Amino acid sequence: IYHLPSSKSPVITVMSVVGALRSCRFFQEMLPSVPSVLCRNYSMDVPAPLLRTQGYVDGRWVSAASVFPVLDPATGLELARVSDCGPEEAKQAVDAAFRAFHTWKQTTAKERSVLLRKWFDLLTLHREHLARLITFECGKPLQESLGEVTYSASFLEWFSEEARRIYGDIVPSSANNRKVLLLKQPVGVASIITPWNFPSAMITRKVGAALAAGCTVVVKPAEDTPLSALALAELADQAGIPPGVVNVVPCSRDRTPSVGQVLCSDPLVAKISFTGSTATGKVLLKMAADTVKRVSMELGGHAPFIVFNSADVGKAVGGAMASKFRNSGQTCVCSNRFLVQSGIYDRFVDQLSRAMDSELRLGHGAEPDTTLGPLINSRAAEKVVHQISDAVSQGATVLKGGKRLDGSFMQPTLLAGVTTDMLCTKEETFGPLVPIIRFETEEEALAIANGTDVGLAGYFYSQDVGQIWRVAEALEVGMVGVNEGLLSTPEAAFGGIKQSGLGREGSMYGVHEYLEVKYMCFGGLKP
Repeated sequence: IYHLPSSKSPVITVMSVVGALRSCRFFQEMLPSVPSVLCRNYSMDVPAPLLRTQGYVDGRWVSAASVFPVLDPATGLELARVSDCGPEEAKQAVDAAFRAFHTWKQTTAKERSVLLRKWFDLLTLHREHLARLITFECGKPLQESLGEVTYSASFLEWFSEEARRIYGDIVPSSANNRKVLLLKQPVGVASIITPWNFPSAMITRKVGAALAAGCTVVVKPAEDTPLSALALAELADQAGIPPGVVNVVPCSRDRTPSVGQVLCSDPLVAKISFTGSTATGKVLLKMAADTVKRVSMELGGHAPFIVFNSADVGKAVGGAMASKFRNSGQTCVCSNRFLVQSGIYDRFVDQLSRAMDSELRLGHGAEPDTTLGPLINSRAAEKVVHQISDAVSQGATVLKGGKRLDGSFMQPTLLAGVTTDMLCTKEETFGPLVPIIRFETEEEALAIANGTDVGLAGYFYSQDVGQIWRVAEALEVGMVGVNEGLLSTPEAAFGGIKQSGLGREGSMYGVHEYLEVKYMCFGGLKP
């Protein structure tokens, strides 16, 4: 329902018809299972300029022939209908990015830096509105969404600074009549394909680096969370980033394969950056192979969280809470397998159980006391339920939670007696499930932690300095948290090994993913 109060900008108010119906005795009797959260009125309160529902191509807002709904995962209610772009719009975006590239790559590093900084300033200015978009389309608690906007903006700030630090090299030549120079040049048009769990930060982490390097981009956001991407495009436009440099083509799940085909196979696209599942990443790699595109991918994880006997148990519990339950367990670096050494096993489990009771409160992300929101959709909840059922059938014990609630809400769940034969230790969960494995030796823990074909992040707690160095070097992951449950920062290189991806994002290395090295041999310098 669109609501236009006097003296205020237009806002969208999400109103629950079910809530009104439940006031009638008849519907109270007929609809007892309707989630209580559906009976509340939640206002997204986002100004109209930031609530865009069309695609953004060549500096213009463009409509498609059809639209698709964006839903609030907490209530199932429709938030907006967004243009369902197809291959035609995707091709238009690629062409626009290619035309713009020839001008954008000629801008100075300082010019690009200034524009990225303006974009950063606008994200900071509109932090609260952008956070509400994230909460309503993604489901995370508002405090987490505010944190994501700050994190998202930090990449624009970082890459605005890195734009002026893209250096080439002068290499000593073996011949005295030559100079050997290595130049850094932008690769060209980059297709940016992002996930729903960080609908703002995953875009700026990629696009900030690309623009700093001199590349232009076409962004395809996840179908569950296009509103944040379109709001970012609006702010890019306000920042003065030229037409065609940033393009956004939202599309439904049904149209994703055809749009992805264009973005990954069009010969005008030079680079693909993707964050998502390993299975999808492999499909995109095959598409990219025909035209031998540059590719960087951040794929699935299955992070171990190891607690050794020497650990500070209280700090380990705090790290576990931060690592596991952020965004209801729906992050690629969430801890999935908890390995606890037998000497402190009981103490850790008891303290973690108490922390879950005291710190986790389920609800709509707009509620001020909510710390745990819904999963993104019913399929995600069904996957967690399946992993719990599998574990219990093989002897695991549910110490806390274990049930699916209304809609896509899941109780935070603590499992003991877990073994490596159980599904929850073999595949990524993406939900609020804590399976705890007891181990005896350091060698045993490392064998379990490394016994997977992915390697994104890993965490461990220990106060033994020798053990810290041994384990940090032995863990087969791209990122290690030592006595720390939160890793992400724009200054550090983010990425994995094995089947968790290719390349790095953030840090100085994030820009390198969008650069080619050109060797120039300057001869004839002496008679």
